[in-house]
Amino acid sequence: MEPNSTSTWMFLLAAVSVFAAVSVSEPSDDTFKNCTSQTQLFERLSADLKEAAESGENLPSTWSSQQSARLLVSTRYLKDLLHKHQLKDCQLAEPKECPAARVPENGGLVCVTVNHTRYCKPLCNYGYDFGFLRRSRLFEECSNQTRFKWGTQYIGGNRLAVCNVALTQISGAQSAYFPKDRDCLTTKSQLQNSFIQSAVAELQSKGIEGDAHEACLVCG
Repeated sequence: MEPNSTSTWMFLLAAVSVFAAVSVSEPSDDTFKNCTSQTQLFERLSADLKEAAESGENLPSTWSSQQSARLLVSTRYLKDLLHKHQLKDCQLAEPKECPAARVPENGGLVCVTVNHTRYCKPLCNYGYDFGFLRRSRLFEECSNQTRFKWGTQYIGGNRLAVCNVALTQISGAQSAYFPKDRDCLTTKSQLQNSFIQSAVAELQSKGIEGDAHEACLVCG
């Protein structure tokens, strides 16, 4: 890392704290005077976080363990906020009587509405497998026909799948797993649209025809 990178880390510490604070309160005029806008702050923060992550373990020599702890606290809080924010993509979709499906930890859900029916496909990250055999069960659904309850292998509720640590992935179809080099979040950040289109194509291959809308990909 370059010698002047200490300023980058100092910005991260300040920006993460400010962004987290702004995210949970109504921005005031003073807030925007200090950081121009929340959008610009996030863009700078995102770029600097990427640079800091790529630097590996080369923290600046002037960086104290207390400063490291402060940044860890702020990034932990910001991570929780961002996680809740990305979950909103699948909330309040049609039919609205259907409860939001629970996203499996160590995996994700890709969901879409077709002909007043909500379809969600559970997926597991590499190194995890489903708790039940579901090779031919790509999607779970919720509609008027199901009394607005999710069809699921679990009793009641909105849990559609569980991804457990596993050495091999044999319980689901091949397309129900994220590859080793691209977990759910990586897919969402880079290939979300094409990934959703592939899921819609799978539905169509099962004879589910109609206008697909309110599609989303969310990660646990």
